[in-house]
Amino acid sequence: MNYIVFDLEWNQCPYGKDRENKRLPFEIIEFGAVKLDENREVIDKFQQIVKPAVYHRLHYRTKEILNIDKNTLESGLSFSKSVRRFLRWCGEDVVFCTWGPTDLIELQRNLKYYTMLHFLEGPVRYYDLQKIFGIACEGKKNCRSLEYAIDFLKIEKTESFHRALHDAWYTAEVFAKLPIEVVEKNYSIDTYQNPKSKKEEIHVMFENYSKYISREFPTKEDAMKDREVVSTKCIVCNNTAKKKIRWFSMNTKSHVCLAYCPEHGYLKGKIRLKKTDEGNYYVVKTVKKINEEEAVEIREKRNLLREKRREKRHQ
Repeated sequence: MNYIVFDLEWNQCPYGKDRENKRLPFEIIEFGAVKLDENREVIDKFQQIVKPAVYHRLHYRTKEILNIDKNTLESGLSFSKSVRRFLRWCGEDVVFCTWGPTDLIELQRNLKYYTMLHFLEGPVRYYDLQKIFGIACEGKKNCRSLEYAIDFLKIEKTESFHRALHDAWYTAEVFAKLPIEVVEKNYSIDTYQNPKSKKEEIHVMFENYSKYISREFPTKEDAMKDREVVSTKCIVCNNTAKKKIRWFSMNTKSHVCLAYCPEHGYLKGKIRLKKTDEGNYYVVKTVKKINEEEAVEIREKRNLLREKRREKRHQ
């Protein structure tokens, strides 16, 4: 088994959101990757410029960030040839590693645009090294920049940032310094290719919480009526936990509940409603054990939201 630490650079519509291709808001223009063996030793590297086919002019932000010119881009391979070359280089029995979840999402979105999504079977399990760096080095999930992590771990800066291969190399350097037991316990599941049927739904138990990824529903309301979606089970004994506070909406995309297991105490449930490119909805639900103080905070938050909504209705 090998690890593929990869980074992508992409361009977007230079003429503004109203003129972008809605099916491809971000067009990949460069692949960079480092291959590591099971001992996290570097065994190969990969770089490929992709010739633009949708946005031929660079967005001003892309120009600012990337040290790349139009002639270099025009000399690249097409996306279909580039991604075939990349996936062939990756080989089989590999685990993807990225800095944050976005690269994997945009890779799949670009594959889908070119009707090539079948080249990468999902849902994809991978290591989000940005998240894992936060857990391992700062005790919590966060969104630190790659350069912050490099400085934190006192890794020498030998190349500039914001080129695909350079960033992949730096990410691999960070990866090599993270405790492998922390890495393996905190894998992520990308849901761009989400479950399509009840049979494909995902139930996973992590060290401190459980995660459930549902099939698709036509509307948010349909999702929130589903028994499995709104159920809460204790993450210790797996018995149904009685709700002390039913699901309430924090905003249009997330809901929270408070449940109680007589043997193991309070549990916090959180539902995030995700919209697919086709306009359907699916749910990512997490349940974790909390203390009494955190339970009180949920009650107070629910009461505050109720009061705000009551005031709004009477304005």
